[in-house]
Amino acid sequence: MGKIPQRMCISCRMMKDKRELVRCRVTPEGGVEIDPTGKKSGRGAYICSATECVKRARKSNLLAKALGAEVGSEIYDELEKNG
Repeated sequence: MGKIPQRMCISCRMMKDKRELVRCRVTPEGGVEIDPTGKKSGRGAYICSATECVKRARKSNLLAKALGAEVGSEIYDELEKNG
């Protein structure tokens, strides 16, 4: 068995297993979507599913800064609902 990939949460800055985090990506059209598989192409950012992390990311607009694209509130709503 190989190494488990590690990624950093954009909110709490903790390194965690890639499978524990939720990936959001920039679509080719410039929108932002949640990537449940973690394998779609495009610039991505990882965030914990913990409610505190999602709230901090929403407050400081961390997803938009990490992805370089406008992030709608529906993305944060979806993350909070799944968390």
